[in-house]
Amino acid sequence: MVNKRIRRFGVFPSANEDAQAAKRHVDTPQCQSESYRLAFQDQDFLLREELRPVRLQLELLKPELALQEQQIESTIVIYGSARTMDAETAAVRLEKVLEGLKKNPDDYLLQQELTKARTAVANSRYYEEARKLGRLISENVDTCKHVVITGGGFGIMGAANRGAHDVGAKSIGMNIVLPFEQEPNPYITPELSFQFHYFAIRKMHLLMRAKALVAFPGGFGTMDELFEALTLIQTRKVKPIPVLLFGRRFWHKVVNFEALVEEGTINAEDLNLFQYVSTAEEAWDIIKVSNGRTTPGKP
Repeated sequence: MVNKRIRRFGVFPSANEDAQAAKRHVDTPQCQSESYRLAFQDQDFLLREELRPVRLQLELLKPELALQEQQIESTIVIYGSARTMDAETAAVRLEKVLEGLKKNPDDYLLQQELTKARTAVANSRYYEEARKLGRLISENVDTCKHVVITGGGFGIMGAANRGAHDVGAKSIGMNIVLPFEQEPNPYITPELSFQFHYFAIRKMHLLMRAKALVAFPGGFGTMDELFEALTLIQTRKVKPIPVLLFGRRFWHKVVNFEALVEEGTINAEDLNLFQYVSTAEEAWDIIKVSNGRTTPGKP
């Protein structure tokens, strides 16, 4: 990313000017030595173990500058599984499994796949609701306020970004480098598509401008992000924001919050840190009331 707004201050040459000048050295053993490279142009140096504090700072700063340049004031965070399918994709998967079972009705692996495929069809409603929520948020707020922000992947994240894209609005995606192939979903605003190495810095950016958080059904990643947010609110490390758990049945099934109260590991009032929602409209109503907004650009 090149900041076109960079201006030269004072009498010293800019870093960019010196970086270009450094390439015009003579071809001698001294100039070819790694030690002669400018520190900020030496990738091997920047990737050294001892440079982790610098990389952490750079990873915090680069997206922040980009968000400032795009004038992003506030965001609505939407978490959820990358594996959740849209209704059409889930239906096609189920049809293929059923066709396979017609030919091999005793195939144990196909029988297992049938259960998964039927679950995917049932859960596809979450994809449609996330897309609807992304659209509702984006079409009812100012361009740079309450911008939809996700982890940048597919599934629920892609659905939320897609909802914003449906109405021509900006949305943000914050991907993380993983050991397996990953790419940002195609609905993220290109100038607001980021990639992180450090999970901690990524999660910090996801919350820094947040005015609400919506957690759709998800796995370890969703749980990690949700519980970190709840911990920060509980310990008053961040200001309270609405935390909406989408799909009461799912959350009651996978997390027994009441048991934590019974065991004395949280207080009963900690259950008020979040609330359940079942539809995109319900989630949007809570978000707009909590932020005092009813129409674009008007309090």
